[in-house]
Amino acid sequence: MSPNVIQIAAAVISRDDGKVLVVRKKGSHAFIQPGGKIEPGEDPIQALCRELDEELGLTIAPTLPTFIGTFSAPAVNERGSIVTAQVYTFSHTGEVHPKAELEEIVWIDPKNPGDLELAPLTRDHIFRASALR
Repeated sequence: MSPNVIQIAAAVISRDDGKVLVVRKKGSHAFIQPGGKIEPGEDPIQALCRELDEELGLTIAPTLPTFIGTFSAPAVNERGSIVTAQVYTFSHTGEVHPKAELEEIVWIDPKNPGDLELAPLTRDHIFRASALR
């Protein structure tokens, strides 16, 4: 049986000090990039804008994020599934606050995240790709 593939849009949101925002959903142990599932009829940018508003109260123009790439890894919150992410980046200087299903948000140094448990997609793919930019 092949694994379920979950299509998401995710963001690498950075600040001027180089720190990047990661989020932890309620009931989860691992931190991930903000974003979420792409709904039927949505393109990745539409999904990203909707999810950022729902999760963080962050309203962005669809022209703001820059595409980094497409990455896949085992899903941390849905056992036996693979997550495939369309990943974008942009800088943000304002405040953000966890909403909806988020339990916690943290600004971290992606090169030295400390002892936070990061999802494989974030740790092994997204942070490595965004560090190259």
